[in-house]
Amino acid sequence: MTTAPEAVFSYEVEKTTDEDINVTTFICHGRVVSETAGKLKEAVKPLIPQGGKIFLDLTDVSYVDSSGLGSLVGLKVSALKEGYCTLELVNLTPRVKELLRLSNLTQLFSS
Repeated sequence: MTTAPEAVFSYEVEKTTDEDINVTTFICHGRVVSETAGKLKEAVKPLIPQGGKIFLDLTDVSYVDSSGLGSLVGLKVSALKEGYCTLELVNLTPRVKELLRLSNLTQLFSS
């Protein structure tokens, strides 16, 4: 089975340390949709209990559907519950910013 071009998603991981705090940045590419959202969630979720900062760089994300949005919200909520891990979305495209605004989620991701 081949993957449809619209369901292509990939990411790169950059790990650094900032004032003794582990910082992990996922540089995402493609579309965060029902077929691909699990891939991102599987990569990010195990890092949350380790604490530190996690950045999801969405510069190169062209589209997020409801499943993708659900995964992003789930990861953010997991990080908030953990307490010693922060998860932030960075470099949002205008399209993703508008999706967050329309979904009333801008405030969740700005904290």
